[in-house]
Amino acid sequence: MENISDLFLSQDGRLTEHQRMLMTDILHKLIADLETVVRGELATLLMEGGSAPPELLRLLANEQIEIARPILEKSTLLRDVDLIEIVHNRSEEHRLTIAMRARVSEQVSDALIEEGGADVIETLLKNPDAKLSGEGMEYLVAESRRVDRFQEPLLSRHDLPSELAHRMFWWVSAALRRRVLVDFSSVDPTGLDRMLQDATRRAIASHEPGDSVAERSVRLVARLSESGQLTIGFLKCSLRQQHLSVFVAGLGRLSGVNATTVWRIFRDKGGESFAVLCRSMDMSRNDFASLFLTLAEARGGQHVRPTSFLKEILDLYDAISVANARAALTYWQRDDAFQQALDDVGDVG
Repeated sequence: MENISDLFLSQDGRLTEHQRMLMTDILHKLIADLETVVRGELATLLMEGGSAPPELLRLLANEQIEIARPILEKSTLLRDVDLIEIVHNRSEEHRLTIAMRARVSEQVSDALIEEGGADVIETLLKNPDAKLSGEGMEYLVAESRRVDRFQEPLLSRHDLPSELAHRMFWWVSAALRRRVLVDFSSVDPTGLDRMLQDATRRAIASHEPGDSVAERSVRLVARLSESGQLTIGFLKCSLRQQHLSVFVAGLGRLSGVNATTVWRIFRDKGGESFAVLCRSMDMSRNDFASLFLTLAEARGGQHVRPTSFLKEILDLYDAISVANARAALTYWQRDDAFQQALDDVGDVG
């Protein structure tokens, strides 16, 4: 094997093309009879030589992982169809090695997502040279709700769309929430009108006809707004008196955000989403701090966070730009239907 490989891989032109074809055929027939250690050495030699025929590389890439690893890691002669076949038919170690390649196409990534376990997917997400399809990215964002280890690698990817990042906001940790709010801001101007129209339709559809508490609250804050009496002070007073529908309606009126999204923010105990809403209104830092503390008290004194938590929220409030806050709200309003669907699934589970 060493003698044949030495001849085959030599660069001094000792073999004609016909002879190289014969040598390839000989090696192809020998591979099945060689010991594992020898096959591994052959795989390394072929990779180092750089002139190996693709058919030999494909054969060795399908071997056990000790033999296949150097080829799966480094060979640029393997086609996507070869890699996808290996993903579907070989071991998890083969898939893990492919996920670490210097170049992974969308098609190969889709196959890895379909067949691979959490280790493979996390490795793929951490590979900056791996391309993910839109469908694959959206699936992994949804999966990140139950698989925490996907969250940080997803939010670290340069190709994660802002819309999907803001979708993840509702289930990631406080630290990752801050990353979403600071790093992901852009809204496609061409899609903005459509987003807001969708949000408006959902907001209208969420209100049943009749004289409900919510509708009476909306009418009340409308009158107060027209007379200039809808203020931050009024919102704090509504909270202290536990008029939550009035508070939500007033906050929605002042911010221009639909009731569905405001209620979602009100129920979110983390506080970051409330900071986003207030920042979008360009509320002063002092007004925000006062309103935030009043909200915490209204939710129940036993749930009030320590002083250090208020400092963290205020630091976040200072770090978020008004533009980023408004972008986040645009995505959240557009995404209400999706979030509601996830909540429904969670409730059933």
